[in-house]
Amino acid sequence: MKLLHSADWHLDAPFTGRSPEEAEVLRRAQLRLPEQVAAAAKSQGCQLLLLAGDLFDGPYTRASLDALRYALEDAAMPVFIAPGNHDFYGPESPWMEDFPGNVHLFKGNWESVSPPGLGCRVYGAAFTGPQAPALLEGFSAGDGEEYSIGLLHGDPLQADSPYCPVTAAQAEASNLDYLALGHIHQTGSFRRGRTLCAWPGCPMGRGFDETGPKGVVVAELGKETRAEFLPLDTPRFYDWTVAAEPDPEAALAAALPAGGSGDFFRVTLTGEQPAFSPEALAAKFSQFPHLELRDRTRPPLDLWAPAGEDTLEGILFRLLRQRLEDGQENAALAARICRKLLDGEEVALP
Repeated sequence: MKLLHSADWHLDAPFTGRSPEEAEVLRRAQLRLPEQVAAAAKSQGCQLLLLAGDLFDGPYTRASLDALRYALEDAAMPVFIAPGNHDFYGPESPWMEDFPGNVHLFKGNWESVSPPGLGCRVYGAAFTGPQAPALLEGFSAGDGEEYSIGLLHGDPLQADSPYCPVTAAQAEASNLDYLALGHIHQTGSFRRGRTLCAWPGCPMGRGFDETGPKGVVVAELGKETRAEFLPLDTPRFYDWTVAAEPDPEAALAAALPAGGSGDFFRVTLTGEQPAFSPEALAAKFSQFPHLELRDRTRPPLDLWAPAGEDTLEGILFRLLRQRLEDGQENAALAARICRKLLDGEEVALP
């Protein structure tokens, strides 16, 4: 059987730090997430949709709630939701609203459901506050079903996390075939015993701390459970460092994708460069409406200035200059490398 596993949509996030125009672009993209995830589940031939919490960032809007309800009904398959620390199950949560009949919401400690005709049992638990203990500790799935699936918003990376820590030992003792987690915004997985534990990351980045492709996980349960990351077509954030030498415009053009993009790019320009305007340079790339340039260049150095000093540094640069004058062209490169090392910079050797 196949299932789609998603988490950490953070609907109605405030997008602080973005301009009003950029925040609106991101909000509109977020509202499309439920439909995109449901469509991916259908196109991949999945029989279950698992949503591992933090679908909402906190206080929710009617537009986001309606987008979620319509998409889950349109998925036309059993949907299971395990609320997380941002959208925990409680009196003010969106989970007090009505949802389609194909949606099962886990509301507290472990419970299980066997969807008709699928030969599996889905176990799940929910956050009922902004933090949760290690809910997986001491848990073990029962026997009698062909496949055992767990759904939980939990932290598999920190054993002392206040957000339901999940350890490899707990996963192995769970007797689950697949353990679907949320909370971590980068995709990852591990296998322990019969259990494959995976987390899909967020399906859309919200800032430059969530860079690169984002998406969902499609898992196939069989003789051996397998899971693959499936990227979604959502706005992406890229944070790059680019050497501006010798021409910042040419260096930027070479780094950015051809033809333009509506994604978000933050490019830090480094190296030696005469003074220039990052704003004027960015304006030349209007096909990238969300391009942010940071100038970390420095004025060109007088490479041979230390050669006149009566110091060990002066002796080094006098020797290198003499080699350059003797026709050893690599002496200039050696001098630049020495200059950077003496200034405490990291050097990537050619």
